[in-house]
Amino acid sequence: MQKRFKFVSILLFLLMFAVACSNKESADQSSDKQVTQTASEIKENVELTISAAASLKDAMDVIQHTYQEEHPEITLKFNFGASGSLQQQISQGAPVDLFFSAAEDKFDLLVEEGNIAKEDGLDLLGNELVLVVPKEDQSIKSFEDLVKAEVDKISIGTPEIVPAGKYAKESLEKMDIWKDVESKVVYAKDVRQVLSYVETGNVDAGIVYKTDALVSEKVVIVATAGSATHIPIIYPVGIIKDSEHYEAAKEFYEYLQSNDALKVFEEYGFTIE
Repeated sequence: MQKRFKFVSILLFLLMFAVACSNKESADQSSDKQVTQTASEIKENVELTISAAASLKDAMDVIQHTYQEEHPEITLKFNFGASGSLQQQISQGAPVDLFFSAAEDKFDLLVEEGNIAKEDGLDLLGNELVLVVPKEDQSIKSFEDLVKAEVDKISIGTPEIVPAGKYAKESLEKMDIWKDVESKVVYAKDVRQVLSYVETGNVDAGIVYKTDALVSEKVVIVATAGSATHIPIIYPVGIIKDSEHYEAAKEFYEYLQSNDALKVFEEYGFTIE
């Protein structure tokens, strides 16, 4: 009888032990699955913030659509504006993952401050500076025509914050007509605002990038500023060092250098450096 009781006790112990092991294994598997799902959810919810020059908007809209189709786990959020304003925001700690500037000096400031590592940036694109007028009024044929008395208002970007405005002023100075037209100048917050002023007829002419002029059906290009009249127009792009999504930012940074992306930029009038 005692032996039988001992046998039953051992059997019950082994049964309880087996159940406990089974529960632990299930719990471990559940925990591993939960960790995997959490990591997957984090990946799916990555949002990259890209501060980019206003002149890049149309090309970047196309690239954004294509990239997000190929990488559904990534959401691209763009902040378009004047390169100088965007640079100041980043210098002041704005949460940004990539900076795509229309001017080397604004970009170089962030490199000097340590916001962008030298190895995480490169000169990617180039552009041209053009004179545009409303499509229905083409009495202005050249930069020299801007000095005529009948030309009342000319728009350029604010030189201190808008690279296109800085290039425009430099070109007009090299052409020796800046002093004659300075009183006619209407300053804008970025090149897209300059374009809007011309499209609506609020000014007689504007100086913008060629890429901006090409996307508008309401203006025509009447002249191109010679490359010798201004410093080269270069668009550098780089990863912000303190990006919370550095690896994802690096993947998009590398995609911008791919043949697919460069083809889009060329279609919108940019040159490849």
